[in-house]
Amino acid sequence: MDRLFVEQLTVLDFSYLHRQRGLLGESWRVGVELVGLLDAQGMVLDFGIVKKRLKQLIDDYFDHRLLVPLGYRDLAIDDHASQWRLRFTTEQGEIIEHDSPRQAVCGIEAAEITPEQVAQAIAKRLRAELPANIRSIHLHLEPEPIGGACYQYSHGLKHHAGNCQRIAHGHRSALRILRNGQRAPDLEANWARRWRDIYIGTREDLKSREDAPCYRFAYRASQGAFSLTLPASRCYLIDTESTVENLARHIARQLHQADPDACFIVRAFEGIGKGAIAEAGPG
Repeated sequence: MDRLFVEQLTVLDFSYLHRQRGLLGESWRVGVELVGLLDAQGMVLDFGIVKKRLKQLIDDYFDHRLLVPLGYRDLAIDDHASQWRLRFTTEQGEIIEHDSPRQAVCGIEAAEITPEQVAQAIAKRLRAELPANIRSIHLHLEPEPIGGACYQYSHGLKHHAGNCQRIAHGHRSALRILRNGQRAPDLEANWARRWRDIYIGTREDLKSREDAPCYRFAYRASQGAFSLTLPASRCYLIDTESTVENLARHIARQLHQADPDACFIVRAFEGIGKGAIAEAGPG
C-alpha cells in the first residue's frame, strides 16, 4: 500500500468538557495520512481534494464546537431536533449547563476527550467521503508546543457572522508581554494563571448577579439562541466583546494602570499562529 500525508492540514479551535477542570478551550494541529492503492492518475488521492474537501469536512464538523464526552457518567443530555441542552457535573461537583443550536456541539463516543478519541471520530466521519482505493485513514492531533506562558479560555462572540458566535468554543493560546522593550515572563505567567481554564464573558451577556456563585450567560445570534451556566470562579468578566483584539487591549490597559510609568506591548494569541497586538504607556 502507498501512503500520502499532509502535515498541519488544519487547526481545530474548540472547547470541551473535562471531568476535573470543567470547560476548557483548546487548539490542536491536525495532520492526516491516507493509505491505499494508486488511482488512474498514479495518486492515492489528489492533494487538492485533501487540502480542500477533507479540511472543510473537519472544520465543519469539529471546529468551533463544544466537544462532549458522551460516555461520561455525570452527563445528562436533552437532545431535540434543532437544540442541544446538556448538564455536566465535574468530579468536584461543579455544574456546567449548556444550551445551543445542535451544530454548535459535537458528541464524542468516549468517557473523556483526548486527541486519540477525537482522531477516531474524525476518521469515521471522513471515511464515507473517500474513494474506494483508500483503505485506511489516520489522523494526528496535537497541541502546539509553547515555550512560555499560555492559557486555555472559552468564549462566544454574539455579533460574529460565522462560528465564533457559538457560546462555548475556545483556544489554547500563548502570551507575550514586553515591558519597556524587554520580555516580562513574570507578567506573562501572572496573566496565564489568572486565565487558566477560564471562560471570558461579556458583562452585557451576563444574566445573573455578579455576586452569584454561578454565572449564566445568554444571547441570541444569527445561528440561534445560546446559553451557558458555570461556576463564577471559572469566569472572568470584561466590558467588551471577547475578541482577541479586545483581550490584548484589556491586558495592556490593566498593566498600564498598575504601572503608569512603563510602556507595555502585549502580543496575545488566539490559538495557533494568529492573534492581536496592543500597546499602552505614557502619553
